[in-house]
Amino acid sequence: MQQAASKSPVAVIGAGAIGLAIASALARAGHPVTVCGGRPFDEMVITEGPTTASWPVAHTDDPGDVAGHHTVILAVKAHQTDAVGDWLRSVDGPGVDVLVAQNGIEQRERVAPYLSQAHVVPAVVYLNAERSEPGRATVRRVTQGELAIPDEPANRPLAARIREGGMRVDLDADFTTTLWNKLLMNITANPLTALTRQRTAVLRDEAVGRVALAIMEEAVTVARAEGARLSAADAAAGLEALRRVPDGAPTSMLQDCWAGRPLEYDALTGAVLRAAERHGIDVPVNRLIYSLVAAVRPDREGPTSQDSAAVRT
Repeated sequence: MQQAASKSPVAVIGAGAIGLAIASALARAGHPVTVCGGRPFDEMVITEGPTTASWPVAHTDDPGDVAGHHTVILAVKAHQTDAVGDWLRSVDGPGVDVLVAQNGIEQRERVAPYLSQAHVVPAVVYLNAERSEPGRATVRRVTQGELAIPDEPANRPLAARIREGGMRVDLDADFTTTLWNKLLMNITANPLTALTRQRTAVLRDEAVGRVALAIMEEAVTVARAEGARLSAADAAAGLEALRRVPDGAPTSMLQDCWAGRPLEYDALTGAVLRAAERHGIDVPVNRLIYSLVAAVRPDREGPTSQDSAAVRT
């Protein structure tokens, strides 16, 4: 187990796979980590390929214990934000960086009711991570970048702290485009794996791929109306990128299906529908996907030996 040096502490609100992955970079750089709520554990264990490393963590159920933590990782699902409002209020203050590692395009709006003084840093996360049990996660680095945040002077110290722990952080001058580009993948891979109950390999199927491309092409039209610099070529590139994801990789929505948890569809497809409505754009495929995923009832079925096989039609 690696011991954290004496640096400023980090609070993790939402110690799922992504929260653990980001926290591990800060722990590697010497920052002690405090986990806020949930099932307690005293170390986080991260596996990447053949390598496994661990770091001690503190755990607390009292929001008052993390007042004064100046780096905060918010990594609960978007629809769980209200449930952690007390934790966010407890860390709110000048000089506090809150990294919002959530899906969608509405990160700042989502946390605004709870944070009036802290500096909010929206993030796009490219890691594919899977939690096996509290405190333990497997991380797959599937792209050249792992985390993207807006290229603003106030964000650079946080980027430096995370980079020190070996995670690649891009300071992005066109963050609107980056948010929408990532959303293209999320509104495709997450719902289609949840609906088929298969891992991302299902997107290599020809018929499923056609549906995926239609989802993304509609969203590109909306993204352009919102100021993102995207085209149909970006939709095609997004599908090809998803098809290159390593075998065995699940999506977060599929993992929620397996665990019997509510699904994060409103922050993903719902965000497309809301933006489309603002601009008077019709998105029938996305509306259909939204309706279907909203009707899914997670059943705790768990992964099966067939869950990475392609759908045949």
